[in-house]
Amino acid sequence: MTFKKTMTSLLSNVHEGAEVQFPTGNIHLVSGKYEYYHYLCDGFDDRGWGCGYRTLQTLCSWINQNYQKNVEVPSIRQIQEILVDLEDKPRSFLGSRQWIGSFEVCLVIDKLYNIPCKIIHVNKGDNLSTIVDTLKTHFEKFGSPIMMGGDVDCSSKGIMGIHIERSEASLLIVDPHYVGKEQTKEFLQNKGWVKWQPLKVFLSSSFYNLCLPQAKSKTII
Repeated sequence: MTFKKTMTSLLSNVHEGAEVQFPTGNIHLVSGKYEYYHYLCDGFDDRGWGCGYRTLQTLCSWINQNYQKNVEVPSIRQIQEILVDLEDKPRSFLGSRQWIGSFEVCLVIDKLYNIPCKIIHVNKGDNLSTIVDTLKTHFEKFGSPIMMGGDVDCSSKGIMGIHIERSEASLLIVDPHYVGKEQTKEFLQNKGWVKWQPLKVFLSSSFYNLCLPQAKSKTII
């Protein structure tokens, strides 16, 4: 399966530099290069519903540059076509504004790259602390970015790292909801589109699903 490349250039590794916020503790980060996909980044207006697609595109850009380059990053329309072809979605899904979550991201990555993904379900935000070791091990072993979504807090986001200090942990979030021209890494971090988010601020009433691509970065020996 091949797609035409529709992108020009996007900012890469927008999380870099954010680690200076924590002079102590242990930080485990994504390894290798990825591109930052967000609302309207390709001229397609997906505001309000496309965050899952954009995070998937960010993950695909990482796979292309760090694991294997079989296909270009798919467009939102092409992602919908894949899910319909897999019979995960009905034909009415094509051209719709229906969001996708971690399970659909898993299906698309497996279809395009033949890479399995680990799905982690956390039944409420208060229990995110139970997967801290799992996330730490993922970044150490694979180094691939993670997608995270929920039900009440339903917006999808990329996780590019975890900071652990004693009994506290924070996730390094890359938010696809940004609208505008690409600025700089510093701009995105200063405006909160890339930020560390303590686990304790996640909604306790929401469940969360995480998609962890089981693809090992070439930079990890």
